[in-house]
Amino acid sequence: MIDDLPPLRDVIAAHGLSARKALGQNFLLDLNLTHRIARLPGDLSACDVLEVGPGPGGLTRGLLAAGARHVLAVEKDPRCMAPLAEIAAAHPGRLTVLEGDALAIDPLAHLTPPIRVVANLPYNVGTELLVRWLTPPEWPPFWDSLTLMFQREVAERIVAVPGSGAYGRLALLAQWRTTAHIAMRLPARAFTPAPKVDSAVVHLTALPAPRFPADAKVLSRVVAAAFNQRRKMLRSALRGVAPDIEGHLRAADIPPTARAEEIDLERFCALARSVAAA
Repeated sequence: MIDDLPPLRDVIAAHGLSARKALGQNFLLDLNLTHRIARLPGDLSACDVLEVGPGPGGLTRGLLAAGARHVLAVEKDPRCMAPLAEIAAAHPGRLTVLEGDALAIDPLAHLTPPIRVVANLPYNVGTELLVRWLTPPEWPPFWDSLTLMFQREVAERIVAVPGSGAYGRLALLAQWRTTAHIAMRLPARAFTPAPKVDSAVVHLTALPAPRFPADAKVLSRVVAAAFNQRRKMLRSALRGVAPDIEGHLRAADIPPTARAEEIDLERFCALARSVAAA
């Protein structure tokens, strides 16, 4: 036991918390595993933590046991309010629970920097939340690090390298502004109900500035066009991005006949700079 609260299976039974597919819920009930995840971001004693989709509160309990200064848990499912309130009562002043959609709530009014995000994200909004956190209007972002659970396939896309089948827009977006690695892998059987795929926890640490200079909007447009037609040569896939795209490609040391998955982040940034300068 990591605290004096009941086992999660008892909590779920007491509150009728069967996981709902519509909410992307798959509960991780092993408190030893949630405690391991809570320790991945390092010392939390001087940090506020944002948790999205706490469900019955397994990871929440792990974060509090790991010494988080304050946890803000954002939960859409009203059935989870009662068990989360029980956790809050056991840790006076250290847990705030907001009921609502994480895509619609601004958490910053409830958080004091430094801030780390730690979450077993609902499958149906996980990628969208990650993209939002990686593309704020200004950089550095409000968070120092993200420690996030995803389906294994999504996790592998975040850390993918050029030439691999998983390499694409998500890898470039994440690796341009963060250092990302897979910190933990979990089999489907660890969850209730067991999903059809395994999961993995990705840890992303914000860089003070992007890895290579580029305009965020231009880079996004170039990368989107390149990977939307990833089987085409770049001179064809990027035809609509700028006049004389072959000249821009050569300026960035990219063969016009190359395909998107062959090009590393540094050269995509060089291409974005060339297009922006024109």
